[in-house]
Amino acid sequence: MMDIDRPRGTITNAVVPGIGTATGALVSGLVVQFLPAPTHLVYLGLLAVFVLQAVAVALMMETVIRKPGAPASLAPEIKLPRAVRRPMLVAAPVLFAVWALAGLYGSLGPSLARQLTGSRSEVLGGLSLFVLAGVAAVSVLVLQKAATRTVMLTGILALIAGVALTLVSIRDSSPTGFFVGTAIAGVGFGSGFQGGIRTVMPLARPHESSGVLSLLFVISYLGMGVPAVIAGFLVVHAGGLTATAQEYGVAVIVLAAFALLGLARGGRESAGA
Repeated sequence: MMDIDRPRGTITNAVVPGIGTATGALVSGLVVQFLPAPTHLVYLGLLAVFVLQAVAVALMMETVIRKPGAPASLAPEIKLPRAVRRPMLVAAPVLFAVWALAGLYGSLGPSLARQLTGSRSEVLGGLSLFVLAGVAAVSVLVLQKAATRTVMLTGILALIAGVALTLVSIRDSSPTGFFVGTAIAGVGFGSGFQGGIRTVMPLARPHESSGVLSLLFVISYLGMGVPAVIAGFLVVHAGGLTATAQEYGVAVIVLAAFALLGLARGGRESAGA
């Protein structure tokens, strides 16, 4: 997508993960609540999607010249060129933070929603992640023409404010505040992710872009996966659901604050130059 149309590819890479996450959260809740054999049916549905994607890829326009070495080309390529190292230091904390937040909602969100509302609905359990990721996707589209620094600043501040409101709502057992905070944090999720990509990718040369983008996604998905596993362990063996959610949220806010400091420092250095 980046090779076919760089500006649109950058936006698409930022908006599609939010759409996919939101759709998956809502559809999976519907499958679990209303359809038979959900643990099998969900994989059959994904298999059908993958088949359609394989057909689409086969029909897609190729952007490179074929050359020998197809097996070697399957090896992962991760790059950190000198030109993107400083921007990566600014982008990495917010990318890790926003996807750690997605991990929080994916792992603990359903239990928190049911605890706060008193409902056992599986659809409601997935609604928090749907709101987070759905608002994230919308925010990417709304801010696609804004300056990169504005997008990053919006994302970081919305992330801090949204998570803080969510934590207060969990403490006060307020489902309304929880979902409002989730929506605000969703703006931070979408804007932070888009801003991170836009901060780094324009500085990568064409032959480096795939490796740099891979690194951005490695950071993002480590943020989504590692803290969620730690949170699951803490829920079972340490402080329980509410305490773990509070600690997790504070960690996300701290990461966002580091990103804010990096962004402010980068702005001062640019002004000085």
